[in-house]
Amino acid sequence: MPGWLPRAMVMALALYGCFRLGSWAFDQLIGLLINIVIAFFLALAIEPAISRMAGRGMRRGLATLLVFLGVLIAGVGFVVLLGSMLAGQIVDMVDEFPKYLDSVINWVNQTFRTELSRVEVQDSLLHSDWLQKYVQNSATGVLDVSTTVLGGLFRLLTIFLFSFYFAADGPRLRRALCSVLPPSRQAEVLRAWEIAVDKTGGYIYSRGLMALISGAAHYVLLVVLGVPYAPALAVWVGLVSQFIPTIGTYLAGALPMLIAFTVDPWYALWVLGFVVVYQQFENYVLQPKLTSRTVDIHPAVAFGSVIAGTALMGAVGALIAIPAVATLQAFLGAYVKRYDLTDDPRMHGGHRLRRGVPLLERLRSAVRGPDVE
Repeated sequence: MPGWLPRAMVMALALYGCFRLGSWAFDQLIGLLINIVIAFFLALAIEPAISRMAGRGMRRGLATLLVFLGVLIAGVGFVVLLGSMLAGQIVDMVDEFPKYLDSVINWVNQTFRTELSRVEVQDSLLHSDWLQKYVQNSATGVLDVSTTVLGGLFRLLTIFLFSFYFAADGPRLRRALCSVLPPSRQAEVLRAWEIAVDKTGGYIYSRGLMALISGAAHYVLLVVLGVPYAPALAVWVGLVSQFIPTIGTYLAGALPMLIAFTVDPWYALWVLGFVVVYQQFENYVLQPKLTSRTVDIHPAVAFGSVIAGTALMGAVGALIAIPAVATLQAFLGAYVKRYDLTDDPRMHGGHRLRRGVPLLERLRSAVRGPDVE
């Protein structure tokens, strides 16, 4: 046996053990790593506001605290407003449930020539097996729901703490990162950091502006239709449609449609039509003009980045995919050499003309066909 073979076997086993240990540690820490990524992008989003306040003489820690308090107050106010709206609407729906049930029973009796009554329907529902199983499953699932809520609150607190440290100690973090790099690399890191702040802040700004416009437009519609809780529903539509990728539009429009249906079923159709029309206006008119000035990426690239982010990190990846791709595109654009375009019609979607042959003559020859001697 060669003398180097035992050492090679031990080295291979050690490398395999390190790989397995690293894989296990990565699986255990993947949740924490995702939280850190979210916190980092949140710190980048609020960096312009903090830097502006710190530039006016305010301590950076105090400026970060004030910004986070503003975000927290806005979030809690939105949740309380939406919760009060949902609670009031649920109470109204429970009070009006007998009337809805009577109208449905009357329609069924007139359409299918049956003789149903509300008492029979209520008794059959209350004594049905599926209702009893649903109540039992709901009772056993209360603990799971509570655990999920507590886990979500702990994750939210973790994200806020990390983002607070990233934002408050941003200059110190940049200095610590640049201290281990040569001066030429330090300039590139600072440039990438600045681009990331600009693109992430621009993305949040454009989304916030579109949320304001969307909320105002839907508020006018809901007020005209006389739908209750119009302010809360407008805030819901604006925020959910803009800050929840892919399915945000459908979630945002579902709640106003449901509330409008309780007033008049035709109102729900009006809300649905307005949501569809406004979505087209936003996709083809409003969003390109706003994002071209802030994020500046092609819509196809944005769509692909959202799909890739969703596949890699779920909903979180879809949310941060666009600013991440915009940052990478802007950073790489500084190192890509560009040239002047040639004067060719094909650059603009046309066809290249054959030199020396007029267009009219080519059309005549095409009509006559080839000459036969």
